[in-house]
Amino acid sequence: MTDGIRVLLVDDQELVRYGLRLVLEAEPDIAVVGEASNGAEALQSVRRLHPDVVLMDVRMPDLNGIDATREISRTHPDTRVLVLTTYDRDDFAFGALTAGAAGFLLKNTRPDELVAAVRAVRTGDAVVSPRVTAKLIEVAVPHLEQRRDRDDDLSVLSEREREVFVLIGRGLTNIEIAEALHLSESTVKAHVGRILAKLQLPNRVQAVIKAYEAGVVSVGGRESAS
Repeated sequence: MTDGIRVLLVDDQELVRYGLRLVLEAEPDIAVVGEASNGAEALQSVRRLHPDVVLMDVRMPDLNGIDATREISRTHPDTRVLVLTTYDRDDFAFGALTAGAAGFLLKNTRPDELVAAVRAVRTGDAVVSPRVTAKLIEVAVPHLEQRRDRDDDLSVLSEREREVFVLIGRGLTNIEIAEALHLSESTVKAHVGRILAKLQLPNRVQAVIKAYEAGVVSVGGRESAS
């Protein structure tokens, strides 16, 4: 298969890689082109195979998923990284996202959610569901409190863009934002693109982090009144 989504699996547990492969290769538009058991192998495989999407574990020997994600994002920006985590007090989740990951999945993610996530990041979207976003913020709160500067450069956003930005921060998808604001999905997608460009953010995941840093979305889900 040459025109489908090329996926690289990176996990130090062979059984996990086997399960992921079974799920993904059942889809006609997805092909698993390789596997790696640590971050160092992942970098070699990305250079050799040029996958569209990497499913990346965090805790691995030799080179962890955060450092591998950062290097892939730097040297192969067209390859999208989805981080796999158990959220078992996983302080690495926030670091992986700030390293350039396009999103992250729980290892107990349903097969249909996994497939949808791979397709989403391949088309340039990011995987930030409300359920997972809540867990991200639990992990990230100490970092966010240190880095918070409320509303610093959000003045570049129009009123509508700010509304969309807040909903991105709450983890809503484009479809959900469209329904909430009574807009078309294509209009929302255009707003998201402009927001990322104006705030100089590489992807939607970074927009979520930015929303919490700026204080327009709180850990409890309430937007600031400013």
